Amino acid sequence: MVLKLYGMGLSTCTRRVGVVLFEKKVPFEFIDIDLPKGEHKSGPFLEKQPFGQVPYIEDDGFVLYESRAICRYIEDKYPDQGTKLVPSDVKGKALFEQAASIEYSNFDPFCSKAVAEMIFKPMRGQASDKAVFDTLVAGLSAKLDAYEVILGKQKYLAGNEVTLADLFHIPYGSMLAMAGSDLLTTKGPNVTRWWNDISTRPSWEAVKGGVKSTSSY
Repeated sequence: MVLKLYGMGLSTCTRRVGVVLFEKKVPFEFIDIDLPKGEHKSGPFLEKQPFGQVPYIEDDGFVLYESRAICRYIEDKYPDQGTKLVPSDVKGKALFEQAASIEYSNFDPFCSKAVAEMIFKPMRGQASDKAVFDTLVAGLSAKLDAYEVILGKQKYLAGNEVTLADLFHIPYGSMLAMAGSDLLTTKGPNVTRWWNDISTRPSWEAVKGGVKSTSSY
């Protein structure tokens, strides 16, 4: 039974899962959830995702939500298919978890809020606050100082092989320029190299314009 991904094609977290499905070459059926119509707050949806957020997956009766958890599940289920995205050895896996924590704690809180301030708020009819955006970008810039050091010693955040931790950055990072900041391509040579590398992967090219079902690669 093919895996089903429920989400909105252009949502950041839905595309986060989409990138990993393409990296792992996992066929899937995409079920589009109409957020403007409130389908994510309907009874049937809330039975599967009680927070009323996208995405969630259904895999032969198994339901899972939270995009990062879904990505880990896909990697665990298909460890030898497509790109290996989490190391198998104890130390390598620890370094991956460290890198994943870096993204969750030091990148996402600033980048996602900056994008929301300048892009999502106007979509909801709310006014953006440029001062808030600038403060968030300044905070992210300070965090990227550490990225510059880390990426000066290795190719990716967890070592010299790409992992889920790198891919987790792409959906919100790709919207930062749309929001009004070129920080990821001007911060420093190491961050720029890394960002240009991960943001041009074929998996992102496949989903950046919107996630769609796929049955072959």
